[in-house]
Amino acid sequence: MSSNDDYGLSKPKAVVAIDPPAIDYRPPTPRNCDRKIALIGAGGISQSHLAAYRRAGFNVAAIVDRTLSKAEAMRDQYFPNAETLTDYRALLTRDDLEVFDVTPHPADRLPILEDAIAAGKHVLSQKPLVLDLDDGQRLASLAAQHRVQLAVNQNGRWAPHFRYMLQAVRSGLIGDVVSIDFALQWDQTWIAGIEALEQIDHLILFDFGIHWFDITTCLMAGQTPRNVWALATKQREQKYRPAALATAVVEYPGAQVRIAFNGHVTRGESDVTTIVGTHGTLRSQGPGLNDQPRIDGFLPDGTFHAALEGCWFEQGFQGAMAELLCAIEDDRAPEHNATQNLESLALCFAAVESANSGRVVPVGSVRRIENQRG
Repeated sequence: MSSNDDYGLSKPKAVVAIDPPAIDYRPPTPRNCDRKIALIGAGGISQSHLAAYRRAGFNVAAIVDRTLSKAEAMRDQYFPNAETLTDYRALLTRDDLEVFDVTPHPADRLPILEDAIAAGKHVLSQKPLVLDLDDGQRLASLAAQHRVQLAVNQNGRWAPHFRYMLQAVRSGLIGDVVSIDFALQWDQTWIAGIEALEQIDHLILFDFGIHWFDITTCLMAGQTPRNVWALATKQREQKYRPAALATAVVEYPGAQVRIAFNGHVTRGESDVTTIVGTHGTLRSQGPGLNDQPRIDGFLPDGTFHAALEGCWFEQGFQGAMAELLCAIEDDRAPEHNATQNLESLALCFAAVESANSGRVVPVGSVRRIENQRG
């Protein structure tokens, strides 16, 4: 073997196993789980809300949908004692109902949010919050005026793998974050034929991708994003209308976040997140966002493997509501408050504009987007 056989390769590093650090990644627990909640909109996503709330012991007292049979079906399956209605406005004067969980699409949701806040209700709004950042700021101001909490259902923040990574980064475990790579290949073909979803021009970057722009904002807290570059492409023989392939790069001073989506993979699905900091690396991987069994950590003093309990579609949805309930108890802003979430929307809006225009877009320069029903 010549002396040049290892040219271009770093020297092998010793692998030393260490115990995983104690990271509290589980959703918070409200002191009072009896606070009455009204669910507004009994569409498909409401099942995930109600299933998670039932397991957490939350109190859903009313379910509203324009189609009464949908509200009744959700009631019968999850909260048999809940009242069912077709008009949320009948609940606005009910003092016993303190929290509105509002799930319709953004354009339909905006007047519901305004009415609920003006009536003094605390609100958990479905994501993405708004189609116009000025509307979002107005809602946040309205909530402050009426002394209620307005949170956004960015439930990915409490998905076990994302929560572990976020808490680890916040603790300084890996130093300053210098790069994040999200690589997802999954089967989204179930949306074929669902008109409300197929009408969303950027289903992947906007309606789905907002979770990754949001967790990016959380992980990169303290660093200011400069620009976003994005692409969206239809692959051959797609089963649904919106582009299934999407890529985004977020530029920070001295750091990058890279997102790669393929929502049309029917074999070999994979979801990998890698966060590199100045002092170490964190990685989570599994067959999908709801199945991320452990965190691998690579630190100066060794490597650890932290087994995780729970999944996104339970702990994530529990966490979003639980954090709001805790904030109400403590009279403080929830972590996922509307004002903070506007930073995530600014990234997302820039990505959509970049994909549409083919140019690099400064973060914050796009105040609103069009043709997004999601």
